[in-house]
Amino acid sequence: MSRHTLSVLVENKPGVLTRVAALFARRAFNIHSLAVGPTEHESISRITVVVDVDDLPLEQVTKQLNKLVNVLKIVELEPGSSVQRELLLVKVRADDATRTAVLQVVELFRAHVVDVSPDAVTIEAIGGPEKISALLSVLEPYGVREIVQSGMVAIARGGRSMTDRALERVARTA
Repeated sequence: MSRHTLSVLVENKPGVLTRVAALFARRAFNIHSLAVGPTEHESISRITVVVDVDDLPLEQVTKQLNKLVNVLKIVELEPGSSVQRELLLVKVRADDATRTAVLQVVELFRAHVVDVSPDAVTIEAIGGPEKISALLSVLEPYGVREIVQSGMVAIARGGRSMTDRALERVARTA
């Protein structure tokens, strides 16, 4: 199995996310990451799904997704031709003896300290999966107390907009 990132434009209506996620669940595919949010058009939302699946079953699911009424467009985003990022908030033990070393790690990874207490710091990092994983492994010896991680968000490189044609489709069905 290989990891695939799908960008799915959908009509911004109740129940659409449930139907999209249900398609993956019926096939017993593990959704590794799921992020949903508005686009530049209030009537369209973008669902970014990262899923572990072989190529042929993915093609079948993509065809089934396209059949859903509220799905406007689906694009698979390859890592080399897209920008992919995650947000990480991590709380790390940092007493007087270790705080300087933890802050050096934060600076090295171009992350930011967003909260400080006498015995811990909360760090915000944005980056690809490799950067996030590397940061966590370097912070592990200091004592990771809590992690909150967003789903992957991704967008194709270049000037073309995925929503242009999708907006035309919404106008036709309205």
